[in-house]
Amino acid sequence: MNLVSPEIPGLVWAYRFRPGQGRGERISADAPLETLTEGEGWLWLHLALSDARTPALIQKICDLPPDALATLSSHDTQAAITTDEAMVHGTLVDFERTFDQMTKTIGWLHFVVTDKVIVTTRLHPLRSIDRVKAAIEKNPRCLRPIDLFEMMVIEFQRTLIGLVLELTEELNVIEDEVYGEAGHNDQPRLAPLRRTAVRLHRHLRTLLALLRRAAASDEDEVPTGFIDVAERLTDRLETVDRDVFALQERARLLHEEIDSKLSSETNRHLYILSLMTAFLLPPTLVTGFFGMNTSDLPLAGGIHGTLIAGVFIVMSMAFAWTILKRIGIL
Repeated sequence: MNLVSPEIPGLVWAYRFRPGQGRGERISADAPLETLTEGEGWLWLHLALSDARTPALIQKICDLPPDALATLSSHDTQAAITTDEAMVHGTLVDFERTFDQMTKTIGWLHFVVTDKVIVTTRLHPLRSIDRVKAAIEKNPRCLRPIDLFEMMVIEFQRTLIGLVLELTEELNVIEDEVYGEAGHNDQPRLAPLRRTAVRLHRHLRTLLALLRRAAASDEDEVPTGFIDVAERLTDRLETVDRDVFALQERARLLHEEIDSKLSSETNRHLYILSLMTAFLLPPTLVTGFFGMNTSDLPLAGGIHGTLIAGVFIVMSMAFAWTILKRIGIL
């Protein structure tokens, strides 16, 4: 079949790794499509799902089963790893990036790993996958596609460590302010931090469970070398997961402290309102009594009636203060 094309649609980058070499050779995006199917060694193909031609391209250059093709072209937002004796495919969690900054937005990397090719797809640019690209250009150490897969997860772990440190510093600032004056005002800043920690912990637990299950498989049920890779990655991710969980717990306790301060302030306001009500209730009764339009109302016909009514008001407030003092409210 003639696969000549002026460009490779949807291609972000592609590298070919020759036998015995760890450094990859970059394949240009305007190279003929047949470049991807010819040559020795194995291939790393990284594609953008934003290009509608990407699924068709994968079908042309890769002989993959339908479930693996569906993984590469899906928009799933849940970590998954599926293995058989010939390949590993699934979805990994990562962090999106923009042109000028790193973000805390969670993104998704879809992958298929065989002994001849590793294909990765994503909808938005991802932080860790860019670091993998930079690493293979500087450090030639990927002899197999499974080694490149391990690098991807390791770079995600390193990215996650940096994010945990960043969130920890932010949490420290909020914590200092919460235990200072007017700390309850930091609740809006704490909410996105807690949301990020909870989501990361959930996805990490899922990924760890999948790696443990893969590591418990028989040798003939997974590609060669994948069990050792899964065991190493499990040890790495468990350490980070404990840090994320500790961060999540700190954020939860801090949220409870903020709620406690808000509750205390609300109770204080209610206490003040209750005291004002208790002081104003007796004078209200006095003014209500003398405000009745009935016959034979006391003090209506004589002089100094208003002054005497005022004295009654003061006496009623003094009486209310005495009662509140005796029962221990004041």
